[in-house]
Amino acid sequence: MATVIRNPLFIPSSSHHHNLNRNNSSVLLTLRFPHTSLRHNSLQFKSRFAVSCSQSEPSSRRRPPYIPNRIPDPSYVRIFDTTLRDGEQSPGASMTSKEKLDVARQLAKLGVDIIEAGFPAASKDDFEAVKMIAQEVGNAVDDDGYVPVICGLSRCNENDIRRAWDAVKYAKRPRVHTFIATSAIHMEYKLRMSKEKVIDTARNMVKFARSLGCEDVEFSPEDAGRSDREFLYEILGEVIKAGATTLNIPDTVGINLPSEFGRLIADIKANTPGIENVIISTHCQNDLGLSTANTIEGARAGARQLEVTINGIGERAGNASLEEVVMALRCGAHVTGNLHTGINTKHIFLTSKMVEEYTGLQLQPHKALVGANAFAHESGIHQDGMLKHKGTYEIISPEDIGLERTNEAGIVLGKLSGRHALRKRLEELGYELNDDQIQTLFWRFKGVAEQKKRVTDADLRALVSDEVFQAEPVWKLGDIQVTCGTLGLSTSTVKLLSSDGRTHVACSVGTGPVDSAYKAIDLIVKEPVTLLEYSMNAVTEGIDAIATTRVVIRAESETSTTTTTSALTGQTVLRTFSGSGAGMDVVVSSVKAYIAAINKMLGFKETYPSAEKIPIPSLKI
Repeated sequence: MATVIRNPLFIPSSSHHHNLNRNNSSVLLTLRFPHTSLRHNSLQFKSRFAVSCSQSEPSSRRRPPYIPNRIPDPSYVRIFDTTLRDGEQSPGASMTSKEKLDVARQLAKLGVDIIEAGFPAASKDDFEAVKMIAQEVGNAVDDDGYVPVICGLSRCNENDIRRAWDAVKYAKRPRVHTFIATSAIHMEYKLRMSKEKVIDTARNMVKFARSLGCEDVEFSPEDAGRSDREFLYEILGEVIKAGATTLNIPDTVGINLPSEFGRLIADIKANTPGIENVIISTHCQNDLGLSTANTIEGARAGARQLEVTINGIGERAGNASLEEVVMALRCGAHVTGNLHTGINTKHIFLTSKMVEEYTGLQLQPHKALVGANAFAHESGIHQDGMLKHKGTYEIISPEDIGLERTNEAGIVLGKLSGRHALRKRLEELGYELNDDQIQTLFWRFKGVAEQKKRVTDADLRALVSDEVFQAEPVWKLGDIQVTCGTLGLSTSTVKLLSSDGRTHVACSVGTGPVDSAYKAIDLIVKEPVTLLEYSMNAVTEGIDAIATTRVVIRAESETSTTTTTSALTGQTVLRTFSGSGAGMDVVVSSVKAYIAAINKMLGFKETYPSAEKIPIPSLKI
């Protein structure tokens, strides 16, 4: 891996100090790095040197054998992905079981070490989704022997832990992750428990998890970032003796600065009895925008498991972003002591897009690495440098994360392009689609190509999102006719096709074409919902651009499939469901998004028609 050079001090080598002259073009220079941990604080080199952290060839370092409480390679860092648990707690990010399974399969392709598949005690459908992932993804061993650990979250009570174990035990490598708050404010106002009671509960619940047959138990002291140090050392020491194999240290409210969090990990490593027998983990929230920095500092201080989510999604401001943490470790190897992961970075971009589409949480354009502008250069000075050498302004090649440069692809798609050209370009963009998906997408592509001279990569991604990354259809759009303007109320006539093939037609008026269309759909579906969010974007510039629409809805009635239990508060909350649609007609795009959100909501009812909420006893002193 090449080294990123940050503000080195250029000092002539002593052996050439007296021989410098203007004509000596091959003079050796000594670079001193005052802020790095390189074994030698100076490097000698000629005028050409690498300034990119992109790797010219894959790392030869292999993923070490999995042992729950030990990593044979001291430089290896486990990546614990909690997109399907913490990430799904983002408003509007609810995913169906099929979508969760798709994401879990993609995470396995990415090479994450641990997949936290959900909170099984939250509801029947959460339990079944975790169980399905454990059975399928948790037993898919590749040629190198890799298979992800499948983890279920639980609070420190027997019911939660038993439900978590019953869901994950089907995996080849199951794990139960249990937690209890340890900060003074949480113990006083949320738990209403004394320190002694918290320690006793944590100890007993870790023992209970081990008694069920689980050999891989992770324990988290919630709000560790605001907890008393001595109390942390004590409770962590007790759960180690009880059988915990991983200790996760969360900055639950995202309040720690990087130096603080690094010191917290270092102090725990230095003062906790038995710490040498477990793995230290980090879980950093992004409330101050420091989650990635805190996570890297935690790794530098000795943590060897890092908890992250795809695109950084999660509660409130989100979590540490997998793509940022992994690429920061790669680029900062000279600072971290050559820490490395088992992530196949070529799958980062596609995984990011899948999570974005399934959750409906759109990325800001300037999102590091995977945002639309991450590899865009508009400044004239930057463009000049890029034309001369890409390394002038890009420390990472987009190809490293699976993103093909649009202007270097070589294939221009239009109305005369065939299936083979379409499939080839989609593969270059990172999509692996089956023949049926290609066939369906091809006719959508042809329809767009008839109206545009050139179909761009952004257009293709929008079409893939609209055709592939969608919930199982309970309702499909047949036709829509809209009359609107300034001369009267807008009127929409909508034809929907139900899953049994029957046709349903309704007509309604509204304040505009979208409003009237949504009301017509409501007349057909007969599922009262509240529209919480509506947004639309043009995929590309120009009057002929494809429009993408995103909506978030919430069911008006509380049922076992429209509610879930918050892992942190224990409160019952209404699920929200997002949907997206794409089309060259803004009304059609809007209608598709609304139907997609309804399909996602109904998908829960179709999968678990008799689901009942699991009674969860609260903790009492």
